[in-house]
Amino acid sequence: MDVFYNPQGIGNVLIIPLEEGNREELTHEKYGPIVKIVSTDGKILGYNIFDASNHVNLNETGKITLTEDLLSEIKELFQKNNLNDPLDFDLSPKFVVGFVADKTQHENADKLSVCQVDVGSETLQIVCGAPNVDKGQKVVVAKVGATMPSGLKIKPTELRGVPSNGMICSQKELGLPNAPKEKGIYVLEDSYQIGEAFQF
Repeated sequence: MDVFYNPQGIGNVLIIPLEEGNREELTHEKYGPIVKIVSTDGKILGYNIFDASNHVNLNETGKITLTEDLLSEIKELFQKNNLNDPLDFDLSPKFVVGFVADKTQHENADKLSVCQVDVGSETLQIVCGAPNVDKGQKVVVAKVGATMPSGLKIKPTELRGVPSNGMICSQKELGLPNAPKEKGIYVLEDSYQIGEAFQF
């Protein structure tokens, strides 16, 4: 999970986004330096912590991976300011190296493949439309809960009636420089370890 801190751009504010929402239909609740952002239907969309560097240790700027240490500091700050929301975030990496253990033709779509992808801790069924996906490849998997560089959030879905949990990524989807123009997933070298976080 990522949080955002850009003191030069927007000031000393730590942004913790949880859900996307309509900006016109928001309410704000203030708890000391913390602003809780809630949609009109009661869904928590995120939090902004003002004067952030005075309350938590921030050694990086930009997109920051939320660590257990930073999360425990944020939880402490919430408690101090009587905000009792449970911050039970899944901090496991959302972009990981996967291994395509099996690939079969989608029964209802010529251009889709149904892949069984080993991501170390589990095997995910992912429906993939890339022409170059194949059994035996190491690939980059965006797991459910990942947010793509485009802003797309990966959710469990069904493609033509077949459940899909995650996405096998191309270089372009990952926003990598010099990504090839032709369509296709990013096939990794064999030196990558299944299940390890993919940094980009």
